[in-house]
Amino acid sequence: MNTSSNDGLRTPLWTPSEDSIRGSRMFDFARWAERRHGIELPDYPSLHAWSVEQMNEFWQGVWDYFDVVASRPGEQALSTSESSEAHTGMPGAQWFPGARLNYAENSLRAARTRPDDVAIIGEHESRAPDTWTWGELEARVASVAQQLRDLGIVPGDRVAAVLPNLPETAIAMLATASVGAVWSVVNTDFGPSGVADRFAQIEPRVLFVVDGYEFGGSLRDMTGSYAGLLEVLPTVEQLIVVDQQPRDKVGALPEGSLRFSEISGRDVTPRYEQLPFDHPLWILYSSGTTGKPKGIVHSHGGVVLEFLKALGLHASLGPEDIAYYAVATTWMVWNMLVGILLTGSRIITYDGSPVYGGPEKSLELAARNGATFFGTGAGVLAMMQRAGVVPNVSMDLSALKSILVTGSPLPDATWDWVYESVSDTVRLGSDSGGTDVTSAFIGTNPYQPVYKGELMGPYLGVDAQSWDREGRRVYDQVGELVITRPMPSMPVFFWDDPDGSRYHAAYFDMFPGVWRQGDWVTQLSEGPFVVHGRSDATINRGGIRMGSADLTHVVDQVDGVAASMVIGAELADGDYYMPLFVVPQPGTRLTQELEERVVRAIREKISPRYVPDEIIEAPAVPRTRTGKLLEIPVKRLFQGADPSSVNRATAEDAEVLDWYAEAARKYTSGA
Repeated sequence: MNTSSNDGLRTPLWTPSEDSIRGSRMFDFARWAERRHGIELPDYPSLHAWSVEQMNEFWQGVWDYFDVVASRPGEQALSTSESSEAHTGMPGAQWFPGARLNYAENSLRAARTRPDDVAIIGEHESRAPDTWTWGELEARVASVAQQLRDLGIVPGDRVAAVLPNLPETAIAMLATASVGAVWSVVNTDFGPSGVADRFAQIEPRVLFVVDGYEFGGSLRDMTGSYAGLLEVLPTVEQLIVVDQQPRDKVGALPEGSLRFSEISGRDVTPRYEQLPFDHPLWILYSSGTTGKPKGIVHSHGGVVLEFLKALGLHASLGPEDIAYYAVATTWMVWNMLVGILLTGSRIITYDGSPVYGGPEKSLELAARNGATFFGTGAGVLAMMQRAGVVPNVSMDLSALKSILVTGSPLPDATWDWVYESVSDTVRLGSDSGGTDVTSAFIGTNPYQPVYKGELMGPYLGVDAQSWDREGRRVYDQVGELVITRPMPSMPVFFWDDPDGSRYHAAYFDMFPGVWRQGDWVTQLSEGPFVVHGRSDATINRGGIRMGSADLTHVVDQVDGVAASMVIGAELADGDYYMPLFVVPQPGTRLTQELEERVVRAIREKISPRYVPDEIIEAPAVPRTRTGKLLEIPVKRLFQGADPSSVNRATAEDAEVLDWYAEAARKYTSGA
């Protein structure tokens, strides 16, 4: 288990000052709720308890405190249908029945009060940044939305995009939402097959693409990809090209395509379709590692409320803030980056390589723009730490108030590195959530101290618990992460799942009426959580379970190891095979001496029980495009699954996945 120390003492890395607590939006919200309801909410545990025990009061409070823009308010916060499986209303919860609103209108409300303030800064590798005010942003959204209407796009139609993290991508999404159409985006590193796996099933009528962008010091001309995309997406009626490169640097555009620059500059009065609370906003996708990705549909109202809570209260973002997420558009966190506009904060986009000019590129962008908030995947910070970067020596990060890390658990050494080499005053938060709710279940808040390896606790409005296999709540031992009450941002449905059976199977099969996230966690008796990885990737030695991430955290700290991955494969003959894949530091090999150091670290820091059956040198660890380890597909390969059942298009590097498939073939064939 990844805890703050080996002797059981929990020593905080950082503790909030009384002034920082009182200056947070969450503190102000608590005082507002006290006045409204005549209650006392002196600390985070009491505020959280109220938020899950009085869900109607809490979610209505989020709506009213942030003054959600709506043409019609809801009759009540939560109405549970009679057909729901349990009193919790999962699945079956109905939020704010009767309400009508629009996500884009709420995102752009600052355009009415602060039209000349900067809303978005678009950073690139070598080109000068693009800077757009709130007034300019809303004008461009209105113009693109009118073009969509002129094309016949109506509420419920799908609009897809293959775009990098640009301001224009945010505009296209907000324009789509303005019309009431349904948005879906992937990054430009997806080939036609990966795009088809996601977009062909939703049958988009419009496709946004980019002419080219800089990445790793060179210009990537994307015009040659259009034919392949249109071939796998036969429902597309109109191609719209975000044209940001000189015309002589990229190929010609297809006949009939529209240039973004020409459709985004018209003088059009903003218009926002007023939609039911649960009207589809966007479609995100499951990882799709074994089969086509499932389309996860979220709603206008659910996302508005969830983002206001997560970004406004937990991240404490507001009009005075500048926020940057180091993220690609495929990852759900890109949606949260654009969602920061709901708080009135300025956001930064970046379409280049995260290591252009050095591994510290992401923090350099934050420092140069005076960011107060920086969000990233754990792998980005771990990469900087392993590279020996010391940002607080070469950069001015004095404006930075908080760092939010997600995607995977943060290694112990990286927690220390942040406070030693980035900032000793920053609130470092590690959050765990998912594409499933386009937000977090457990993570950081402004009230509580930061402890190494720990997530502070459940988010407001989230009744997160750890359960054993029999459905009993457990503390200080590994269990399944479950959510026992509904959240407004839970999916409204899965795409092409008319009877809801796939939705039900994804979350409610193990514990009827209770959401099982599929993460293996420990909730400490003090309240915080430790995340061990996916529960179906858990290591099980002699009936004692352990998160795979707990083992690799130890291995990755061994001198000479660049990365590692472990699987535990239950075999058909009743045997159990536990190989450890080790990626040596560049320019080195897996020697007997390195193997011995790895084994010694596992024996001393974890237990001799978890010494692997075999240590195998690997060229890299396989990851999805959002940085998650592909442990489960590799495990299935070693259990004898057909390699064709693993979706190569979802891998960050398909050749790395092929290497593991070949290793599994040799193992299963006895070669």
